[in-house]
Amino acid sequence: MVSEISRRSFLKVGAAASSLVLGLGADVLSAKEHSDAEFTPFVRISVDGTVTVIVRHFECGQGTATGLSTLVAEELNFPLAEIRMEFAPAAADVYGRNGFMATGGSGSMRDAYIHYRSAGAAAREMLISAAARSWQVSPENVNLNNGVLSSIGKSAPMGRFVVEAAQFPVPAKPQLKSSEAFTQIGNPEIGRIDNKEKVTGAAKYAMDMHLDDQVTAVILRSPRFGGKLTSFDVANVVDNPGFLRAHALPNGDGVAVFAKSTWAAFQARDLIIAEWDFSKAENRSSDEMRADLLSTVNSDPEYHAKGSIAGTASALENATQVIEQEFYFPHLAHAPMEPLTCTLARTETGVILYDGCQTPSGAQAVLSRMLQLEPKQIKIETLFAGGSFGRRANTGADYHREVAMAFLLFGGETPVKLVWSREDDIKGGYYRPAVAHKVRMGLDGTGRIVGWDHRVSGRAIFKGSFLERRMVLDGIDLGSVEGITDTPYSIPGHYVGGTDERSPITVNWWRSVGHSHTAYVMESMMDMAAAAAGQDPVSYRLSYLMGDSPDQKRLASVLRLVAQKSDWDGQVPEGRSRGVAIHKSFHTYVAEVVEISGNANDGVKIERITCAVDCGVPVNPNVIEAQMEGGIGFGIGHIMRDEITFTNGEVDQFNFPDYEPLRINDIGAIDTFIMPSVEPPTGVGEPGTPPAGPALANAIAATGVRVSHLPMSTNGVEFV
Repeated sequence: MVSEISRRSFLKVGAAASSLVLGLGADVLSAKEHSDAEFTPFVRISVDGTVTVIVRHFECGQGTATGLSTLVAEELNFPLAEIRMEFAPAAADVYGRNGFMATGGSGSMRDAYIHYRSAGAAAREMLISAAARSWQVSPENVNLNNGVLSSIGKSAPMGRFVVEAAQFPVPAKPQLKSSEAFTQIGNPEIGRIDNKEKVTGAAKYAMDMHLDDQVTAVILRSPRFGGKLTSFDVANVVDNPGFLRAHALPNGDGVAVFAKSTWAAFQARDLIIAEWDFSKAENRSSDEMRADLLSTVNSDPEYHAKGSIAGTASALENATQVIEQEFYFPHLAHAPMEPLTCTLARTETGVILYDGCQTPSGAQAVLSRMLQLEPKQIKIETLFAGGSFGRRANTGADYHREVAMAFLLFGGETPVKLVWSREDDIKGGYYRPAVAHKVRMGLDGTGRIVGWDHRVSGRAIFKGSFLERRMVLDGIDLGSVEGITDTPYSIPGHYVGGTDERSPITVNWWRSVGHSHTAYVMESMMDMAAAAAGQDPVSYRLSYLMGDSPDQKRLASVLRLVAQKSDWDGQVPEGRSRGVAIHKSFHTYVAEVVEISGNANDGVKIERITCAVDCGVPVNPNVIEAQMEGGIGFGIGHIMRDEITFTNGEVDQFNFPDYEPLRINDIGAIDTFIMPSVEPPTGVGEPGTPPAGPALANAIAATGVRVSHLPMSTNGVEFV
């Protein structure tokens, strides 16, 4: 859903001798002389005709910089390829949503669609009004195209009228283009505006920051989650080249090691001898964790999320047949290509943080508290980030807390660059929690579902976080049951219960959050029900999507589309099998068909994946296709072979050799089909992930092996 913009919060305009500046989120409408000290713009147009879009969401590869710039380009009738972009500073009153500035939940386009279009449309109308007054013609007789204003017998570059345009009142409700008039929104030929920077190496990431006189800090952390430092010895490291000093962190979580370079810091850290108190740490091994979770889902749930447990029990007792299945999902790391890093430096008025910052408001709050500064004294320069998948916005703000502690421990004046290695993140990061499910589903004599008892157990993500008020309802952490309690399927007798696991292991949202495991369970069970009923999996699903709700209609539409494009009803080639899965997440509807060759015992090869997506207005089809492919690959790769395992509380994996991402030869081909739509745009960064795993599982099940414990590679499936 896209919120309408009120008259009082629509646009804010300022003018300088050199530029027309438009911004969003102001409390009043005004036209005044621009001052960077009091006003931050969204769209800036200079007298030389340069258009700069200020992007309020960070860019970690998901395409927000291109998407938001496209919206302005469309309404301004200006070529996207010629637009410049800058990341917005940390100013929640201007760039935030409900007073908080962050990127997440695949919500950037959904939240900004009308805002950025309106900014571009207002600029267009004001420039046209300025030209019309100068030329003494009606605004209806003035056009703006490709940066040129024109009327009968007259034309001029739009930069010529920038100063005059700023004197006009801001249109309270500028006229937005109709979708039929779009030339850039929905254009599949338009690529990303950050391609050239990234291909040439000009794009600046947080890892690229090098300030004069900066020192590098790395942290020696407990090998077990919840361990506390009792002592450390630097006798072996004092003479190490580049080593500067080491200090215990004030919270007891480890040792900050300072050096002149990253390599010197890592070398020094490896030589430090530390002693730890593990009395309150996680000391279990993975087998114990799995057994505890599976025991929990076979017991009475702690919380009730949906339906009547007694009513469902009665329905199951009267069912003709009952299908019962346990599922287990291991801990998973985010493992972004660029590990965590940021740099903190002193300024005349406070500090500046250089970071691929996913939550500027969160970082400001943490640094404000720890450095005893006002939030306005903390400037954040957001840079490109090399992936995130949720890692850079964890509820504990771990790396922002660490850089603040390191900065103070080194004196609070010298620039400090905090660096995590990939091993640091895989061994001690914030994981997708391990989760267990238990489902008992009853069918009548015709194969129709009459009852569905669904138990979930795992570590709550949102409890104890700043989002608890919104994301915890009657004790249920919604991140644990999303995709189950709100399924678009019409399921009678649907009960859902949950139990929280307690552990010092730090957990966080992971690409698609709870949908990453709930979709697997829901779609596996729907396939098992279809098989038990002797019905086609696509037809069976459609029979539970026959209502009038938009969710059901849109999900049914992508299911029909993917069935058509994958030739579902056609003959399956010899030696091949297909599986289908559908899911709604982040307001987006996705259906996927996975076609494999081989079988679980002799080796499975993923030959082709067909994807259909309804994400509302497809602003950037090129980006949507890339995100669907990326989400599918992310989901498939982890389900095939990835897990974080523990031995006596210590993580076994360390880097990509034993936590292996998807390889390009793992999937033969991916075909993505985008549903035409005039509905408001929705998320694309995460929704491709949830259906990918169950579609693969259902294809493998067609060969005779149902995989319900992950990853597949350690639970009976070979891949070739």
